Amino acid sequence: MHDEQSHYKQDKTNNKAKQKRNKKYERGIVIRNKARLVAQGYTQEEGIDYDEVFAPVARIEAIRIFLAYASYMGFTVYQMDVKSAFMYGQIEEEVYVCQPSGFEDPGHPDKVYKVVKALYGLHQAPRAWYDTLATYLLSNGFQRGQIDQTLFIKSQKGHILLVQIYVDDIIFGSTKKELCDEFEKLMKDKFQMSSMGELTFFLGLQVQQRKKGIFISQDKYVYEILRKFNYSDVKSASTPTDLEKPLVQDGDADDVDEHLYRSMIGSLMYLTASRPDIMFALCACARFQVSPKTSHLLAVKRIFRYLKGKPSLCLWYSEDSPLELVAYTDSDYAGATLDRKSTTGGSLDPKPIAGLWV
Repeated sequence: MHDEQSHYKQDKTNNKAKQKRNKKYERGIVIRNKARLVAQGYTQEEGIDYDEVFAPVARIEAIRIFLAYASYMGFTVYQMDVKSAFMYGQIEEEVYVCQPSGFEDPGHPDKVYKVVKALYGLHQAPRAWYDTLATYLLSNGFQRGQIDQTLFIKSQKGHILLVQIYVDDIIFGSTKKELCDEFEKLMKDKFQMSSMGELTFFLGLQVQQRKKGIFISQDKYVYEILRKFNYSDVKSASTPTDLEKPLVQDGDADDVDEHLYRSMIGSLMYLTASRPDIMFALCACARFQVSPKTSHLLAVKRIFRYLKGKPSLCLWYSEDSPLELVAYTDSDYAGATLDRKSTTGGSLDPKPIAGLWV
């Protein structure tokens, strides 16, 4: 504890506040109540209280490729999370925080704390945690992915162990079950961990692991956004877009609430992680977010009505098909109705992928 008057940085650094949050399972059931002290990071000043804050985070595409490879290799994916992960990170900067309200030391009410390890809320907390975890894994025989910095790989006698990091959530799998057990023990020797068993829910993706492959779906999220925008009881549509009526600028039509329009687009964007069938229609609607008109809103509503009729469509990664990256590309010459420009697009997907009703 340090004298407040002797540190000019105190008025630039963080206070603490209590934060309470319920941790819920994928279906909304409360697992446990959480409460922790959180630093008020918005009072920090760049260059004084923190410098580098960047921490790699796994992309949703990386998670899909991970699951596709697991299906192809025939191994089970497991999940763990770290309890109070950010508090393991060692910070490099000199940072002080006030004593939290209600917990002041009566003998030293004007003293402040010097932070040695990261607190939740600090700008550098994610970076400090990632550096701590990465250093620990690298020192125990793991190699970091050259492209994906959140992927760690360990090879042992012809077997492979894959670990994917998303902040404090960790998914892992191996061609040898014993390697998974060793990894769990390795993590628990250093950190307080919660083993969650086989992966069933991650970053909003519902995962079903079966003998012949892996299903990925977001039907829970579909029902949530339908309820959010009051489309739970509407008439369904058979397709996500009307190809006979391409969207145009439509300057003579009435304006619509741009905030509502953007909210609907944003909600649908996250759904494309497992629903590529709405990608084309959604991207067409997303071009008109600056000044949306009634025709554009009707097109977005059609996507919702399509989801109402097909809420459970999912991706299927089969272990029978060879694992390979398949590239798709298409060109539309002078097909843009607004400016008659040519459009070229492409995508890479790990094969096998197929839409399937469940």
